[in-house]
Amino acid sequence: MTREIKIGNRLVGDGHPAYVIAEIGINHNGDLQVAQEMIRAAAHAGADAVKFQKRTPEVCTPPEQQKQMRETPWGYISYLDYRYKVEFDREAYQEIDRTCREAGIDWFVSVWDEQSVDFMETFNTPAYKIPSASLTDHNLLRHVRKTGKPVLVSTGMSTMEEIRQGMEAVGLENLLIMHTTSAYPCDPEELNLRMIETLRREFPNNPIGYSGHEVGLVPSAVAVALGACSVERHFTLDRAMWGSDQAASVEPGGFEKLVKYIRVTEQAMGDGVKKVYASEMSSRKKLRRVTSSS
Repeated sequence: MTREIKIGNRLVGDGHPAYVIAEIGINHNGDLQVAQEMIRAAAHAGADAVKFQKRTPEVCTPPEQQKQMRETPWGYISYLDYRYKVEFDREAYQEIDRTCREAGIDWFVSVWDEQSVDFMETFNTPAYKIPSASLTDHNLLRHVRKTGKPVLVSTGMSTMEEIRQGMEAVGLENLLIMHTTSAYPCDPEELNLRMIETLRREFPNNPIGYSGHEVGLVPSAVAVALGACSVERHFTLDRAMWGSDQAASVEPGGFEKLVKYIRVTEQAMGDGVKKVYASEMSSRKKLRRVTSSS
């Protein structure tokens, strides 16, 4: 079985260019114009897709947290009210859909609850993402699978047994599994990039990706060298913007560099077969003193 899936018009898996996702998430802070600017910036940087987060706030916010107060750009409000402030309605997503089509970039969302899946089914997005926090919500996993669309699943804050159980619930067909560590930002010693190899062994027929929350760009390119066929990074216009995910996000200029690093890494991997390249022949002729007898 080929280790690949199709997202929109792109084949994603071994032997294909890494599918690069700019995770806008809620870094737009509920501002549609900011979100649209982020879409255009991500497309310009070379991202293949942008991703948002879709929640039903009263379902996804734990009851004990709903009335907790916090400082926000909208004043001192409850956590539940804040969650409503950063959610887009149907009209906003219609504008997001239009902007993405104009920019020539895929878009989809992380769904946090079953109602959000039903909401998103009115849009023709090419895939769904299950966030790490929802990996153990097997009812949600099965509900997403009923849509028939490709599914990406993040594996942060999870044990191997929880990952196995989640994959059994969602089913391995048309599935991309993403290694991640759910710390924002994540210390390098906790990135554990070799988990990409572990997941490739554990799920030999599924493409494995990487969702990174580190500061910097190098680990994401290394992830591709280790076999990640998709890379997702949080994206922002300015890391100084308000919001909990901004510090672990990449600005447009950095994201453009990230895409270039990933593409150079792919070119540099080669096929593992030793050969003498034509570009080496002049050096071979000038510098080699002893000719091989074989």
